[in-house]
Parts: sequence; C-alpha cells; structure tokens
Amino acid sequence: MRTSSGDVVQLRGMWASPAVHRVAWALRLKGIEYEYVEEDLEKKSKALLELNPITKQVPVLVHDGKPVLESLVILEYIDEIWGDRAPLLPMKAYERSRARFLAFFLEDKGREAARKLFFAGEEDRKDSLKAFEEVLEVLEKELTMKGDFFGGHHMGYLDLVVGWIPFWLGVVVEKVLDFNLIDVVKFPKFATWSKNFLKHSPGDKLESIITLPPEDMAIEYFTKFRQLHLA
Repeated sequence: MRTSSGDVVQLRGMWASPAVHRVAWALRLKGIEYEYVEEDLEKKSKALLELNPITKQVPVLVHDGKPVLESLVILEYIDEIWGDRAPLLPMKAYERSRARFLAFFLEDKGREAARKLFFAGEEDRKDSLKAFEEVLEVLEKELTMKGDFFGGHHMGYLDLVVGWIPFWLGVVVEKVLDFNLIDVVKFPKFATWSKNFLKHSPGDKLESIITLPPEDMAIEYFTKFRQLHLA
C-alpha cells in the first residue's frame, strides 16, 4: 500500500504472533498506511522465503520493495524513517540506550522464561514462574508511573516491546494453563500498566492502535500449539 508520502509499505505476518502485532501497533501509532499479508507458517509463501531467506520467519516489513527483518529492528527502522510522526524512542541518548537495553533483555530473558513456563509441567511450574517473575521485577522497577506508560504520558518503543505480556501471557496463557502468571500484589505498577495498555475508552486513539487477536481463537491456537509440542 502506498502512503500519502508515496512510500509503499507492506507487513507480512501471522495473526497469532505478538512480534507481528508490535510492528502493526508501531505503524498505526505513527499513522502509516500499509498492506497486511497473512502468511501460513506451515506452508511458507515463495515471497516470504525470498524476502527473508535467513530465518524464514515473520514479521517482515517491506518498504519500497526492500525487506526489514526482526521486530525490534523494524521498530527502530520505522522510528527513523518516519521520525516526524509520534516518536517511539526517547529523545535523550541515555534514555534511548536504556530502552534498547531493556528491550533486548526482554527478548532474551523474558521470552525464554515465558517459553519454559508455557511448556512446563505442573511439577516444574514453580521454578519456571520464579524465573519469569525475575523479569517482571526488572519491569516493575522501571515503571515510575509518572504517566500511564514506560516513557511517561505517551506510548513509545518500550511499551510496544513489552506489550505482548498483558494479552499473550496475562490473558491467553493464563487461561491455557489455568494458572495465575502475573501477581498484582507483587507487581502493582506492572499490573496497572497492563490495564492501561489493553483497555481504552471508546473513541480513544489507542483503541484503534492496540488491536489484538480474538481471545477465543488465540486460546484455541496456543492450547493446540502446547499440546503438539508436549506430544
């Protein structure tokens, strides 16, 4: 799809992927028009394999025919190319470096802890939960609550990076496992941030930005995904 500035932007993704949604959130937050192409990851298209021959995964942002890969890289690319629209990263260099560090930390430690917790049996769940809560402790300390979001009063880069946790873990995985993952007593600021991220008033700008997969479809998908993995 060609934007008002003449750019042709396409996002190739898969509906249940939180990494794909984070890129879509960034595009919509900046008001960038784009074409969305759904990929079947069990039968990957020729276009996807040509655009991303290395990892063969989504999301892939295609900007004027050129592919940009990996969601964190894509977020920074979007912020650099369309820097005049709703900046994602903080203006100050130190704050930008801090946001990047936390993003990479979450992608490394957070996703691995969540993966182990998702596939853990009941006997291993306590240890897996402890590892995940160590990640939440870092995020809890980072929230100053000087506003509704990590960066203050405006949604930004780190909110988009962390945004998979409230829905994919706090809603979907909790129901798949029938187990409480986010303790609101231990992590009150993170619980408040999660609520602010997911729930908006009708007509609020963020209502049309933070779109999520249908809850029942997501629960069914990840239940089957876990069962296939454990089998």
